[in-house]
Amino acid sequence: MTSSPINNPALRATTSPAPSSRSSVENADAPTSSIPTAYVSDKADDSSKLRTFLKYWNYLDRPETFIRFARPYVECNWEVEDNSPPVLGDAPKVSATGEISTEHRTVRVSYITEQTSHHPPVSAFWVDCPVKGISAYGFDQLSAKFTGTSVRVTPGAHNLGIFINLKHRDNEEYRLTHPAAQLAGILRGSLSITVADICYITCPKSKTKVILHYLEEGWLGKAQNRVHGVVFRYDPDNDITTKIKDIPEKDVLARLEGCWQDKVHYTLKDSKVNEIMWLMHQHRLTVLEQESQLLVDLNPLWPISKIVPPENQQLSTESRRFWHGVTDAIINKQYGQATRLKQELEERQREKATARKDQDFEWRPRFFTEALMTNGKPLLTEDGRMALQRLQEGNYHLEESANMGT
Repeated sequence: MTSSPINNPALRATTSPAPSSRSSVENADAPTSSIPTAYVSDKADDSSKLRTFLKYWNYLDRPETFIRFARPYVECNWEVEDNSPPVLGDAPKVSATGEISTEHRTVRVSYITEQTSHHPPVSAFWVDCPVKGISAYGFDQLSAKFTGTSVRVTPGAHNLGIFINLKHRDNEEYRLTHPAAQLAGILRGSLSITVADICYITCPKSKTKVILHYLEEGWLGKAQNRVHGVVFRYDPDNDITTKIKDIPEKDVLARLEGCWQDKVHYTLKDSKVNEIMWLMHQHRLTVLEQESQLLVDLNPLWPISKIVPPENQQLSTESRRFWHGVTDAIINKQYGQATRLKQELEERQREKATARKDQDFEWRPRFFTEALMTNGKPLLTEDGRMALQRLQEGNYHLEESANMGT
């Protein structure tokens, strides 16, 4: 696919544009402002820049991720043209989708998320593409720690990664963990992101594991934003390998190498030439690029605009509608007005929460069965399944629920 609708949650704080208050399909491509240009004045001193950033940086992500008292939801679609070349050359593209061919056709990807917990603030999400037999789900929770001149963003305790299910491959389930990210340049008002961490992809059914090592930021001419990894066989019942250097050579299936902001290549294990190339690379000798194959080129990729319901079809708990006034104030740089409106909304939610407590009423999510799951995998309620089915049909209609977080 030429573009991906799913972004790495660890990177959202810097890559997501400011939410538009106009949420109809026609306005899905409306230009938006980003953190460095719209929210830090060049005339402000460092301390005011820092205060402004810390106060509003969450607002610049998706509106569904900074809600604290409303427990709202968001639903949307993406229309994606399936025109990417096969990863392993000219092999037919049926490995993950059964016998259904979608090549050069537009497929619909549907997404629904709901804040399921207030303390701690956690949202559950579900992404579905039935025609491809692919779904992704998990809990979205970020932890941000200010370290003096930068912010370290890590997955929260309930964010155990993204789980991807391949229906047409006997329901293989892959778990992708998130690397930590470092946001620098806060005082300058020009954010930059670095990643230096290890993350994992595991599939117990196929007994396949990937270790990806994001390298430390280069300096003095060294390469930047580098990542290398190994695909190998592992024992799900005795999963003790956490570092690339500890992987037995006999278990290696493939190796990955590249820049996570540019191109990533792979080499298959069953090639003596590839093994020699890897050893050469380890000893910082010249690597023959023609012996590796392109896995992904990120240069032409760009987030696809969401297709969202117009405001008159959104429920009162839809994030774009609920935070309409706050979002407009932020976009117009009226930060005092945004703060006042936010505080008013939060106070109303406190009052309603108190009323529910007095009535001994237990709030529960509408689209997901539980607020949190120890295995990190949310489950859809009947309302959640029906909402995704209607999204696939292009139908955004939902009935107001009596059991709402508002």
